[in-house]
Amino acid sequence: MMFPVRCFTCGAPIGHLWEEFKKRVEAGEDPGKVLDDLGVKRYCCRRMFLSHIEISYEILNFPKVS
Repeated sequence: MMFPVRCFTCGAPIGHLWEEFKKRVEAGEDPGKVLDDLGVKRYCCRRMFLSHIEISYEILNFPKVS
């Protein structure tokens, strides 16, 4: 699924940080440190990043049913 634009709990805008977070974590940085550097302080917002799973590419592999 797509990363949410806002935190589900507090409503803070977080969508603009996803690409940077993803890039840095894939490069091997610690996710907690990356979130600290990006200024994500609330634990509700942090869990949005840490628990997000990209499944949209897996869904696209299924054939369309008419």
